[in-house]
Amino acid sequence: MALWGGRFEKGVDAFTQEFGASLEVDKAMAQQDIAGSRAHAKMLAEQGIISEADQQAIDAGLADISGQIANGDFAWDVNDEDIHMAVEGALTRNIGTPGARLHTGRSRNDQVATDIRLYAKELCSHLMEGNRSLRRVFLDVAEKNMGVVMPGYTHLQHAQPVLFSHHMLAYFWMFTRDYTRLTAARDAADANPLGAAALAGTTYPLDRQRTTELLGFDHAIPNSLDAVSDRDYLLDLEYACSVSMMHLSRLCEEIVLWSSTEFGFVTLSDSYSTGSSIMPQKKNPDFAELTRGKCGRVYGDLMALLTTMKSLPLAYNKDLQECKEGPMDAAKTLSDCMEIAAGMLETMTVNADVMLDQARRGFTAATDVADYLAKKGMPFREAHRVVGELVLYCEKRGKGLEDLTADEFRAASDLFDDDIAADLDPEGIARARTTYGGTGHEAVAAQLEELLVGGLPAPRRACRALCRALRRNGSGRSRWGTGAQ
Repeated sequence: MALWGGRFEKGVDAFTQEFGASLEVDKAMAQQDIAGSRAHAKMLAEQGIISEADQQAIDAGLADISGQIANGDFAWDVNDEDIHMAVEGALTRNIGTPGARLHTGRSRNDQVATDIRLYAKELCSHLMEGNRSLRRVFLDVAEKNMGVVMPGYTHLQHAQPVLFSHHMLAYFWMFTRDYTRLTAARDAADANPLGAAALAGTTYPLDRQRTTELLGFDHAIPNSLDAVSDRDYLLDLEYACSVSMMHLSRLCEEIVLWSSTEFGFVTLSDSYSTGSSIMPQKKNPDFAELTRGKCGRVYGDLMALLTTMKSLPLAYNKDLQECKEGPMDAAKTLSDCMEIAAGMLETMTVNADVMLDQARRGFTAATDVADYLAKKGMPFREAHRVVGELVLYCEKRGKGLEDLTADEFRAASDLFDDDIAADLDPEGIARARTTYGGTGHEAVAAQLEELLVGGLPAPRRACRALCRALRRNGSGRSRWGTGAQ
């Protein structure tokens, strides 16, 4: 049912009607639309613009429609352009004249802006909870594998040994920043456009602070033009989703690598793997790959809205109808991918022995050997050259630094002594990085301790126990061993 037919002599062509409709997308915002209408009607009655009897009839009618939609009993009309027409049309058919008074002092322009802001706040809150759940998994995995040493990489080449827990906590902090971005997006959406009407406000004595209070917004938007034409908060949401998906894509790229035959660092659960229709031996990391691929989809949602908004004059333009589906898609995609990532991490097996063996390869002790010489008085640049020559020596003979004899070390520099062996152990190398933010056991324990203050509320008890144990045992080695617990 068109709510604007008075000016027109002919109806809209069937195809153009379908082309211009947004009802299928709008259905997701049905409850937000009804909430906005109930608040608007209540405010109109309190201001004496409509009668109490009309407001009560409107409220009861809207409550009935809300229940029908929630139960799947509402009769959707394909001729309705959007959720606003669908709800108001049904209301007027059900209660008569009072329903026709609902739209007093309101336009679909401020109505849809209100719906989208309410929905965006809900999306952000849902994503924030998913983010918290994922971060708890990172924390759990870090705690469970506190003693596991793996090779750290730069340029995907062996660099220095690190704790697997340290690697997991790096992602924890990434997603902590993502949480901050989601919070900012929710705050950006937390402003009330209702009362701006079409673009210029209204002559009715509306109380915008009252609808702000009733709808749980932080404040009313002070400029009516801005209220109906702004979609920045959706860009904020899509940007937050895009950064989170980028972080998930990085994680999934590593899971794909780690689960390969070449790496063998982790074994994925059957629940998060698939097989091949022709190769019986295959166990494919499909869900990690899908998550990695869906990153591009969310980027596309962001770019689509940026492109839609870039040339729009104030105030409302029909182009803005295209602003809804992208954020919905981005939020759902991110939510699904965070759940998948959490499941993969929770159920995968960490192959600690393989990680440790690889940590011994690729001359990962080279920096520590150079530091050994520097601590004995050799300038670091000279020490760097000496160890580089030792690496070349080893490569030509098919050896590792750990295979060299004391005499071979002393041939490179008389500063080498028998105690050099201690600097070739990847577990010892990782343990020695005790500076704030480092990969040593004590430094990682400090990270976990910090989470108790500014990170997650749970699992605090396990965190505290871990930190106490590490402090009690000094290096942490005797408590946690060298493999997964």
